[in-house]
Amino acid sequence: MQRHSSGRESWWPLVTVCLGTFMLLVDVTIVNVALPQMATGLHTSFTALQWVIDGYALSLGVLLLGAGALGDRYGHRRLYAAGLVLFALASLACGLATGTGALIAARVLQGVGAAAMFTTTFALLNTAYRGRSRGVAYGVWGGVSGASAAAGPILGGLLTEAFDWRWIFLVNLPVSVAALALCATVLKPGHEARHGRFDLAGTVTFTVAATALTVAVIRAGAEGWGSARTWGLLLLSVLALAAFGLVERRSPAPMFDLSLLRNRSFAGILVAALLVNFGAFAAFTYTSIWLQSLLGMSPLRAGLTGLPMSIVSVIVSGVAGARLHGRSPRLIIGGGMLLIGAGGVLLALMVDAHASWPALIAGYAVTGAGVGLVMPALAEAAMGSVPPQRGGMAAGAVNTARQLGFAIGIAILGTVFASQAERHLAEAGSGLATDPAGLATDPGGLVTGPGGPAADLGGVAADPGGVAHGLAAGQAGGILHAVPEAARSAVDAALRGAAAAGLDAGFLVAAAAGLAGGIAALALIRRPAAAPTASPAAAPTGLPAAAPTASPAAAPTGLPAAAPTGLPAAVPTGSPAAVPTGEDVPAEAGSPG
Repeated sequence: MQRHSSGRESWWPLVTVCLGTFMLLVDVTIVNVALPQMATGLHTSFTALQWVIDGYALSLGVLLLGAGALGDRYGHRRLYAAGLVLFALASLACGLATGTGALIAARVLQGVGAAAMFTTTFALLNTAYRGRSRGVAYGVWGGVSGASAAAGPILGGLLTEAFDWRWIFLVNLPVSVAALALCATVLKPGHEARHGRFDLAGTVTFTVAATALTVAVIRAGAEGWGSARTWGLLLLSVLALAAFGLVERRSPAPMFDLSLLRNRSFAGILVAALLVNFGAFAAFTYTSIWLQSLLGMSPLRAGLTGLPMSIVSVIVSGVAGARLHGRSPRLIIGGGMLLIGAGGVLLALMVDAHASWPALIAGYAVTGAGVGLVMPALAEAAMGSVPPQRGGMAAGAVNTARQLGFAIGIAILGTVFASQAERHLAEAGSGLATDPAGLATDPGGLVTGPGGPAADLGGVAADPGGVAHGLAAGQAGGILHAVPEAARSAVDAALRGAAAAGLDAGFLVAAAAGLAGGIAALALIRRPAAAPTASPAAAPTGLPAAAPTASPAAAPTGLPAAAPTGLPAAVPTGSPAAVPTGEDVPAEAGSPG
């Protein structure tokens, strides 16, 4: 069922690959709208909620670069099937988790399974299709990627409202079973290379560096930047990154060729990839908590607020694909990143203590326009700026940068949100009534009283940091429930003001990330040569004639709607247009990209 000499292909391999892509992208975006219910059901902390998201993004991101070699060595179909099994089992563990530790561990395992599936995507499609059919397959795959990312928050809202937050994970089980059945019957092993070498030392050192940095930023939100543990983790991250550089420099088959960083254009593209998810999507987590816990919106309605970004990104991506094809990636990526920064500034100006969900529309629309320009162009520009034999590695590096940028962005914005909310509460605390029940505050700002966990009113003044973390964890309802009815209006106003202060600061930090990415892209990415005379390998900084591209029809489908996702939405490779559509593809293209 793979290929036929007559030129007619079966589309079942495409369906099989798209099912896996659908799950791993939905599972990133589906979580945001369920966070308040998770916090209530598991009585969890703000830090734990951050790790529910970051555990998945980190494990997915750090394994993407090196996991492709496993597919080359053991077979791409086999690795895809193993990833499906692990993803399904981890989803079951998430759905049955009775504590935050078990949930976070299962999310990490989900990311491992997603990386195994994701890294084999292009190799499986390249094996199944050739010529024009390959371009069509990548176009369909890109459309599914965008649709699944956009559907995540809506599907999450439906499942959370109709059943329970656990069903956002359990829904993966029937999809996994169907994908496994198809994998066994329609995906053929083909003539896969067996020369891959898994860079274990590089993967371990890179994982330690990325994880230590993320933990340090999250700890800084709880303990402060002056904490010895925070600085110890930052030092560990630096040392692990240095060790990664040494390992990759000496490795005969590195998972990332450090010499690529000397390429100005590629370095600028990588900076933009690192900051695009940070600038565009990291704040979604905290806006979702604000919409549900303070404004009283349902999970479904909260998920629907992201539609303006999704719709605009699709339109802009389609127009850009049709009218800006062949233009300098410097202006497209740089301009798009500047728009993302402008969207963040607009969001900060519109959201205040009295605002509601319409305040998000204009900022989301501007951000969506930026995302529609940047996302489809990143991977194509990355692969075109390096020698063809490094194209797959370049696309994989872009994907990894996106995921790490999202994970670190979640951590940074969480720290910013909590610190600004604490500051606002400290100023407003003197005007709030003290807790008449004399409940004792725990370190998280929650208290134990006759009625179970509730928020300590006295802590608003005495421990504003604890209450701020409770607010960030979606506990606004519990805080208000513990307040005497006569004082609820004042407490509600203080909490709304604190949440608005935290969101505004987060939006400005995200805007700074977008603007920084735009400046880096405009300064570093070089204009491609108009008529290159050297071979592609001799001109790694341009867009060589042999640079992989898909048919024009496939270009606009390169993850445009993946924009509103938040994280991996952008995972796959950015743009199917970046993938080779000819008969032959570089060996790396089937792995990390």
